[in-house]
This record gives sequence, structure tokens and C-alpha cells, in this order.
Amino acid sequence: MDDLSQQTFLNHIGGSWVPSGTGKTAPNINPADTSDIVGRFQVSDAEDARQAVASAEAAFAGWRDTPISKRAAILFRAAQYLEDHANDIARELTREEGKSLNLARDEVLRSAQTIRFYAVEGQSFTGETYPNDDPDMVVYSQREPLGVVTVISPWNFPISIPARKIAPALITGNTVVFKPSSDAPMSGYRLTEAFVQAGLPAGVLNFLTGPAGAVGEAITGARAVRAISFTGSTAAGEQIHRTAGLTTRTQMELGGKNPLIVLADADLDRAVDLTVKGGFSLSGQACTGTSRVLVDKRVRQAYTDKLLARIKTLTIGNGLDGNFDLGPLATAKQLDNVLGYVAVGKQEATHLYGGDRLTGAGFERGYYVSPALFTDVTQQMRIAREEIFGPVIALIEVDGYEDAIARANDTEYGLSAAIATTDARYAHRFARDIQAGTVKINRTTTGNLINAPFGGLKHSSTSTFRESGRVGLEFYTQIKTVYRAG
Repeated sequence: MDDLSQQTFLNHIGGSWVPSGTGKTAPNINPADTSDIVGRFQVSDAEDARQAVASAEAAFAGWRDTPISKRAAILFRAAQYLEDHANDIARELTREEGKSLNLARDEVLRSAQTIRFYAVEGQSFTGETYPNDDPDMVVYSQREPLGVVTVISPWNFPISIPARKIAPALITGNTVVFKPSSDAPMSGYRLTEAFVQAGLPAGVLNFLTGPAGAVGEAITGARAVRAISFTGSTAAGEQIHRTAGLTTRTQMELGGKNPLIVLADADLDRAVDLTVKGGFSLSGQACTGTSRVLVDKRVRQAYTDKLLARIKTLTIGNGLDGNFDLGPLATAKQLDNVLGYVAVGKQEATHLYGGDRLTGAGFERGYYVSPALFTDVTQQMRIAREEIFGPVIALIEVDGYEDAIARANDTEYGLSAAIATTDARYAHRFARDIQAGTVKINRTTTGNLINAPFGGLKHSSTSTFRESGRVGLEFYTQIKTVYRAG
């Protein structure tokens, strides 16, 4: 294993790798083994952030005027860089975030695929021509970049989420200020490195690390910032949205309390598979992860028995050591949060299994928790309503489809939802009735295609512009309508 404990990683501002003006750094800790330091990163402050914004603003005109074929070529080279270094980047990702090495490598390769997708799609993303009654006039629209865009990304997908934000921003001619999560900064550093090595001009992509409280307002409230793309908690997203300028666009991918409905006609073995994969992959730390299962009372016991038996077979361990079903939680804060909700669940509902802090051999230096299952959960219980972001599933008994839909929609969130059924009528109705931006039928609540729109409803999103897919380009452009005569 590479010794990164003494290596210091710098900000990238104005085309140079530079230290923070504070002179301070913070360790990046491996959640599977807290004695493993995965590099030391800059503790930036507002002055560093202002420099990053100023650099992006100064670089905008030149990047906007760069031919799109040249912008695309840089994106293609950045994607190739990620692919060429996928194994090394994946090991660092696993060490800083905790997911298995296989999942980490998949994420790196998916990020490269995303960058390539936008390098292609961005070159044909144009305006429209409009018919009119004057034979001597042409009316058309053209799309132009916004200017400086701020990208703030979370720790759970520390390279793929910023890739799907930065790539469409760059191909459409914007410049970027990028702040990754302080809990997984290495992956964002490597993504920035890929663009730098690909030949991105100075100032077009600026990378800085540090606490949100110190740099957040400077990179979201500055007059030069024309758009903010954020993925994280609903509370943090609401704060950013409130403080952004009147004309600043915001794109927020926020929290979720994602339901899986299991109807009486469902294939129960498949339903169990959907539950386990949706609820426990990434140790439950996916924004689209399954956290509520609304199961028909006619199959509740049979489904519960099968699910409990399956959960007991799940393996837990360090992602570098094997392809375990669950790894550690990503941070000490996450560990405390999940254990706190498990304690609440034991008071509110019937505890069937798990939710224990694992401290035996192999677990003593990590943030490990066994997968938890609760039943006899009602709508008003905290474990049924609040986002836990961990391997905790609440089983709620329902009486048929209508009851299931009503309970599934009884939440402030609307990110992802799934149904397990063999009845085509219910599958069709579910797509219409459920209040969620991502709808899955006999699929897990997790996962989305690169070429399809992604986003939520209600408090899971600002419901303005979708990420991902071709529509992901829309957020980063503004439209001019041109009337040309003669």
C-alpha cells in the first residue's frame, strides 16, 4: 500500500498547484482503518475561495471562445487519463471512502464514460430555428455558457458525481470552482489532475479543499458565480439555495427516504434481492438507497423471513481485502448518526437484527456497523421519516396497492422509489402514482444511466434542472433568441 500519510496535496487555482494561505492541512482518514492516512489536504479559507472564483472569472472569456472541438478533445483526453490510471485511483477511492475495490474501479470507469458522453453530446447541443411569416427574416435561438459555475460534491460517490457536473459545465464553455467533500478529497484531486493533464487552460477548473463553513459563502455567494450545482444533505442545499444571488441558478440533488413496495403478487426472492442490493450496497450510503419497505400484509411474514435469512449471510469487511457485501461507514460522524438511529429504532419499533458496532478482529480500527432490520414500523416513527444514510431498513405493513402508494408518498422526499410486482397493471399505475423523480419497476431504487435524466421531486431536489443525460447540459447554458432580417 502506498504511504500517503506524509504527502501533502495542494489546491489548484489559476493553473498552479498552490497551498492554502492558512498554512494548515488536515488528514484524509481511511474509514476501514483509521490509522491509515490517505494524504493531507489544504484547510482553505475564504481568501483561497475568492482567489479560485477570481481565477475562474478571468479564464471565462478565453474558454468560452475556444472552439468546441478543442474543448471536446480535452475532455476525451481527461477520460483516457482516468481509464489509464483506474486501478490506482480506485485503490485510493476505497481507502478514503470505504467501498469495495470493484465498486471503486467501476466508479472511476463510469466517470470516464460520463466525460466522454458529454464530449460527444455537447458538440451537438444547439438552439432551434423558428418558423415565421416574414420570408426575409430568420428567427433562431442559440445557447451560450453562463460563466463561473461552482460545483460542490459529496463523499459517497467522490469522483462520479463531480464528473457528471464538471464535464457538462466545461464542454458548454463555463469555468468551474470545484470543492469536494473534506471527507473524500483525494478522488476529486485525481479528477482535477485528469483535466489538468489533458491540457485544460489555466483557471478553467479550480480545485480547493476545506471546511464548508470557511469557504462556502465565498464560492456560492460571489457575484461572479452564475450557477451552483450541489449534491448533499437537504439542510445544506436549502442553505445554499437561500444565500445564492437572485440571478444565480441552483441545481440541488438532496436527501431521500426511498421506498420499495412489495405487493402480494411479487416474486419474494426477487423482492429480497432488490431490498438487499438497494438498502445495503455501499453500506446504505447512497442517496437513492432503499430505507423503507412497504410490504403487503398477506406476504409480510414470508418476505420478512426470507429477508432476515439473507441479511444474516451478508459479509462485512475492508474493501481492499475482498469483495464484501458491506464496508465501513465513511466517517465517525456517520457512525454516530447510524448508531443513534438504531437506538431510536429499538425504542420505537421491533428490532429484528443488527445495527451493532463491530469491534472484533479486523474491525477494531474502522467504522463498521452490521446491517439493521426493524419491523412493526409506523408512518410517524423517526426511522420511517428521517434520512439515516446507513444500512438500516424499516419494514412497514400495508393493505394493498392503494395503501402502499399513500404511505410511500407520505414523506417530504421524492428522490427514488421502486415496486416489486408481477402485475402489469400495478407496474403501469405505479409509474404514474408515485411521487419520485426516479421510478423503478422490479429494479433497485439505486442506480441510474449516464444518458438518462436524474433528479428528485419535493425536498429531494430544487426541481429546476435535471442532472445526467443530454438534459444535463441545459443547466449550464442560457438561451438567446435572435431575429435576423436581410
